[in-house]
Amino acid sequence: MTTTTMTEPTSEPVTTSGTPAIPPRGLTRRTRLIALLTLCLVTVGLDQWTKWYAVHHWKGAPPQIYLNGIFRIEYAENHGAFLSLLANTPPEVRFWILTVSNGFILLGLAIGLVVPRRVGMSSFLPLALVVAGGIGNLIDRVRFRYVIDFLNLGIGELRTGIFNVADMAITAGFLLILPFLFQSPSSEVPKPDAAPGPEKTA
Repeated sequence: MTTTTMTEPTSEPVTTSGTPAIPPRGLTRRTRLIALLTLCLVTVGLDQWTKWYAVHHWKGAPPQIYLNGIFRIEYAENHGAFLSLLANTPPEVRFWILTVSNGFILLGLAIGLVVPRRVGMSSFLPLALVVAGGIGNLIDRVRFRYVIDFLNLGIGELRTGIFNVADMAITAGFLLILPFLFQSPSSEVPKPDAAPGPEKTA
């Protein structure tokens, strides 16, 4: 006598060998909090020290050119956002947009990195860099109402804007995020080799 039993399809992803795939574990809240605080302390500390050095040694000095002009040190005070965006708007508008609103955004990002139960390293590190760099520039806006910049890269007339260490952290964070923005959601979960069918037992 032959009986046929049906097995319910499992919703768990499996690997190519047929064994259930173990989902990657995220960082714990404690680990994320310590990592975020450490990254912020290092980034903000380096950013603020280099800005202090720039004010005391390069403010009012002519640009210093190195490597045939590829690298320049050129002191500047940016009253706007990235690439002097909003620099010509009234000071009150800049304060609410670049200081107050930016502060709330950074606070929201920091909470989003620490409070959730699980956050993967691939998501944590880029956003943590953005938070750390954003805090460095936010300190300038609170203290001076402008951001201190002093670094410039380029070849000939093709050059970056003048930036600082905080901008480097923010840019690195966005560059690390880019691959995940174009990643297909289906590629994150391995597909089973074949759908389970009826299982016959004698």
